[in-house]
Amino acid sequence: MLKYQPSIRQKITLGYYIILGIIVGLSIFSFIELRFMEKKIMFGEVISEFFDTTLEIRRFEKNYFLYEKNDDYYENIRYVTKAQELLEKNIKGFETLAAPQQITALRTDLKKYKELMEQYASPHGQKGVLAGKIRKTGKDIITDAEDISKTERRNLQIMLYNSQSVLVFSIVALSLLGIALGQALSRMVVKPLKLLENSMEIIADGRFERIQINSKDREIISLTNALNKMLKELELRQRHLIQSEKLASLGTLLSGVAHELNNPISNISTSTEILREDIETADNEYKKELLSQIEGQTDRARNIVRSLLEFSRDREFKKEKIRLKTLFEETMRFVKGQVPTKVEIGIDIPDDIVIFADKQRIQQAFLNLIKNALESISDEGGVFIKAQKHRAIDKVNDETGIFNYMKYRGKCTLEEDTVDIEIKDTGAGIPHELLPKVFDPFFTTKDVGKGSGLGLFIVHEIIEEHDGCIAVDSEAGKGTAFLIRLPIKE
Repeated sequence: MLKYQPSIRQKITLGYYIILGIIVGLSIFSFIELRFMEKKIMFGEVISEFFDTTLEIRRFEKNYFLYEKNDDYYENIRYVTKAQELLEKNIKGFETLAAPQQITALRTDLKKYKELMEQYASPHGQKGVLAGKIRKTGKDIITDAEDISKTERRNLQIMLYNSQSVLVFSIVALSLLGIALGQALSRMVVKPLKLLENSMEIIADGRFERIQINSKDREIISLTNALNKMLKELELRQRHLIQSEKLASLGTLLSGVAHELNNPISNISTSTEILREDIETADNEYKKELLSQIEGQTDRARNIVRSLLEFSRDREFKKEKIRLKTLFEETMRFVKGQVPTKVEIGIDIPDDIVIFADKQRIQQAFLNLIKNALESISDEGGVFIKAQKHRAIDKVNDETGIFNYMKYRGKCTLEEDTVDIEIKDTGAGIPHELLPKVFDPFFTTKDVGKGSGLGLFIVHEIIEEHDGCIAVDSEAGKGTAFLIRLPIKE
């Protein structure tokens, strides 16, 4: 069975539906709340109308008592009837605002008030006695109506306050939930993408480090696997590129190697000729001396050829202990034929300095730098190579030594012991504005067709492969200096 893998799309969709559900829920709740408030407000208008009606009853009552006009009587009776109808039609609403006995008393008082007014209007009514009863009953009606009206206003205020509280609470709750969902989505979605972005920045800097992102999302896993596959392919292609650049240099190196081989071959030829001529007359000691010279020159030629084969052969990366001075002396043999007569070569490296490196690769890096230095010198000048051990220090500002003006590019730290190697020339130099680009692939200051722009890029890659760093300092017309800093410990 296939193992279920969550998806970024599913998480975003789920978050979208959760937020949508909350918004819809709050909308429905707000709609219901508004409808309830609407009904309350409409009923509040009924209560206001009922209270105004009772006031009109009392007003026409006073006018009728003062002026004895029938119109005032009829208006009074009409408003009493209206008050009764409002009470009966909205009895359920009234019951929510007043006690049952208060509703009963109000209903009874309205009926009684109407009967008393009818008696007062009849010709045989005892107006003095009835007027007192009417005023008392009317006052009771006004008091009850006012109490109900106040209760309604108070309830409406409470409802508005509660609605505001609910609205504020809903906004706060929605905001907090949105923040929580945002944080959750950030952890589940944005964080892996940010880690992926950081990994891509590392790759953009030229370091092929395997991408490892702790995520179970299908898209992230798929993208990570694809990128790691791409990195593996890029690393393989880079190794091929280094090998291609190395083989491209072999044609140039052969002239230097041919010059180196010429001397031992000439010595072998001379010794052989002497031995052939004097083989009958020479004593054994002299013959042994000539044979020893032939053997020594043969070993010398074999070592030169072996060095060239080791340099050209493609093999796995393997660090070993190498004496730095010997390595540079061997490297210089490859370019000896390219050194102009007026160019001085200086090597100042203590015999006890050793490095842990892949001989083939580190030799290629040194060779590229030396070739660049020689090519930058048009007529006369010098290439000077020196090295020293650099002891660890705690602060960058305390750095001392011949390389303290350099800015590093690579994995360098100042908290460990290193071997500092400087390859300096007195050639044409590099303009200051071009220095940040010299280690970029396919960047070259040479004329079209005279350089691939990969030499210094490959040097930088090889030095980083050895957990070291490289820096450059140059000024147009005054030469260039490259610093290589390699860790002392294996």
